[in-house]
Amino acid sequence: MTKKKMFILGQEIIPGKGYQLNMDVAKLHTHTPVQVPVFVERAIVDGPVLLLMAGVHGDEINGIEIVRRIIKNKFNKPSAGTIICLPVFNIFGFLNISRFLPDGRDLNRSFPGSKNGSLASQFAYQFINEISPNVDYIIDFHTGAAQRNNAAQIRCNSKDTRSMELARVFNAPFIVHSNTIPKSLREVLTKRGKQVLLFEGGKADSIDESIIHHGVTGVKRILEHLGMRKFREDVQIKRKSVFLKSDKWLRAGNSGLFLSHVENGHKVKKGELLGFISDPFGKIERKLKSSDDGYIFCLNESPVVNKGDAIFHIGSTDKEAYKVVSEG
Repeated sequence: MTKKKMFILGQEIIPGKGYQLNMDVAKLHTHTPVQVPVFVERAIVDGPVLLLMAGVHGDEINGIEIVRRIIKNKFNKPSAGTIICLPVFNIFGFLNISRFLPDGRDLNRSFPGSKNGSLASQFAYQFINEISPNVDYIIDFHTGAAQRNNAAQIRCNSKDTRSMELARVFNAPFIVHSNTIPKSLREVLTKRGKQVLLFEGGKADSIDESIIHHGVTGVKRILEHLGMRKFREDVQIKRKSVFLKSDKWLRAGNSGLFLSHVENGHKVKKGELLGFISDPFGKIERKLKSSDDGYIFCLNESPVVNKGDAIFHIGSTDKEAYKVVSEG
């Protein structure tokens, strides 16, 4: 039986071989090339092609660490199919500890890109044309921005039954119904017939061991589900993910010092005390109470907030309760 030929970044990927490739995306002012490492492992037996990618936003370190640990522990070596690992996509943002590229553009708003466009557009174009055509499934790892700490969650469109099935297999504590937004990686790849899961967990500029555990274990469950490899330890589903059909941000009614009384992932009741906002002079202390029943799946951890800042992201299992969340 003839094996299907696969080419990534101009390299033929031969069954039974592993490769470290590089995306040549740009050069520094000193003519030093800037390369994005891409790790490919192809089994002798044909099967699905899974892409694990992180660092679309350069300061979202949890996702980078998840993919790193998968490579370090050789979980990316399949017995069937191909696993592609892209630990740090936005290499400029990672080097500068920034969400954005040097020109201030958000890479996750630049797809499908163009060959001669902005730096972000060229990043996106090379990925879409040289890597993504080979891929069947993608898990894209993200965190909350700034001081917003996301509970471990998978975001996908609940109307897509295949994506929902994979989200349940991944088994993060929460599954959040999430529409795609224009020019995002998930929107473009979904339109091209790829199955995309977006994992959110933790916050920027930090590493959270519980988030890493959820991410790595979820990937292992997906690999077993797709028949790509087996693991010695038990990675079967231990609990049922909470499916959040809609969401609402609780915002600060005034500026001041913020103190939360609840933890991320906490189930709340309408009228429950969530925290306080006070002035630094001991004059004012205002209570923050939940406006509805639901689950806190993102928490602002900034000790100082301004009026109108998003404080608690509350998800509901009732689809009529709130609007639907969009990805970061």
